[in-house]
Amino acid sequence: MQHKYLPLIIAAALSAMSVGAHASGYRFGSQSVAGQGTAESNAAEANDATTIFSNPAGMSRLDGLQITAGATVVVPHSTFNDSGSTRFTGSPTGGTAASDYVPSSVTAPSFYASKKLNDQWAVGLGMFVPYGTKIQYGNTWTGRYALSDVKLESVTLNPSASFKLNEHHAFGFGIDAEFMKANLGQAVDVPGSVAALAGTPNAAALAKQIAALGGNPALLRATRDAHGSNDGKDWGWGFNLGYMFTLDKDTRFGVSYRSPIVHKLRGSTVWDFSKVTDDPIVNGVLQAASHKVNSAALVELRTPETLSVNAFHQFDSKWAGMADVTFVRHNRLGDLDIQFPGTSEGAEVIRQQWKNTVRVSLGGNYAYNENLTLRAGVAYDQSPVQNAELTHPALPDSDRMQYSIGANWKLSPRSSIDLAYSFLDFKDANINYTNKCNPLATACTGNGETTRGTYQTHLSLIGIAYNYKF
Repeated sequence: MQHKYLPLIIAAALSAMSVGAHASGYRFGSQSVAGQGTAESNAAEANDATTIFSNPAGMSRLDGLQITAGATVVVPHSTFNDSGSTRFTGSPTGGTAASDYVPSSVTAPSFYASKKLNDQWAVGLGMFVPYGTKIQYGNTWTGRYALSDVKLESVTLNPSASFKLNEHHAFGFGIDAEFMKANLGQAVDVPGSVAALAGTPNAAALAKQIAALGGNPALLRATRDAHGSNDGKDWGWGFNLGYMFTLDKDTRFGVSYRSPIVHKLRGSTVWDFSKVTDDPIVNGVLQAASHKVNSAALVELRTPETLSVNAFHQFDSKWAGMADVTFVRHNRLGDLDIQFPGTSEGAEVIRQQWKNTVRVSLGGNYAYNENLTLRAGVAYDQSPVQNAELTHPALPDSDRMQYSIGANWKLSPRSSIDLAYSFLDFKDANINYTNKCNPLATACTGNGETTRGTYQTHLSLIGIAYNYKF
């Protein structure tokens, strides 16, 4: 019954690695409400301070001091239909159906400020939520041995600068300071472990020890799950680069790159065996036999880098078109080894093996009048998850389509409001994930469960931002 668990900190962190807005994984909301209105195809437009995120070279196009403060509300909807989840013994996990496991809504704020210093230099600062998730399956659902709950929060500070070489060439550079915090929980398969030991010398020894301490060994026939709670946090550092080529007053091309970030997530694990039976002596003996002690946990991970290529063209006084292609290098994320310093516990291996992905988006602007600009866009985004056998309940991801509309409304010559709405439609995500280590193993850690089923997911994004030019 060995099981130390920090894997969902890792899984949740990894689910957030895609750096393009609405990218595969747990990318949280949008980093630009104006960009959201065009399905994130507007990186070469560089029309406000949010260019700090998409391409810092775009600050060379902005005059004076400009700020943008926004928020995106994510409204998710997801259902899971179990198709035969089992314990490591092969018997059904039992439990309840997953329902209401995603929040009704979550909000991600953002803030950007850019300042033109002279004809060549501009500086800026971005603050945004690059990723996050909150899933609460509960302690009784059929996949509880893989995950009961997870919460991931993050924030990135992105100081940046741009240099305009001449009328055609501009360059940008930024530093990424990224904070990640995660909490998670998971059931421990005590009933399955006791059933697997039944009739063995180990089971007899447990019963004898319980009786010697004054406990009731008969309660071994009616054990319940234990539970583990974990947390972890870390700061990581990276950088982003941008280049913008202005062909003429109507046409621009951009290239941007965001580096990987190395994180060392450090956290703690707390185990609760108090509800396994109604006898604290039995519970104590079972916890000692499982070798589960409260301890630290550590995992090192490297986020994937992204490369984006984009274009913008003003067709006439009314119409503008734009496009973006973003490549995300996920394939460095192989299996993950979660270590438990200071204990004799073997590592837990999370089989990840993500693949590289591509996101393609197209969008357009229509100037309805001098005060109102309408936007629309569509995008296709691949998932890094390869197949059902490598899909985990922390990341029930799949390819998706994004459909967006938006608007910019000028309140005055200096201020405006951006509005955006997006609908993301995910393909059904099948899951057939098996933890390769069972609770009775001594050289590794794991529940040995297999989670089987199908996720059906879609979500809406509602964005609003205020822009001001000083």
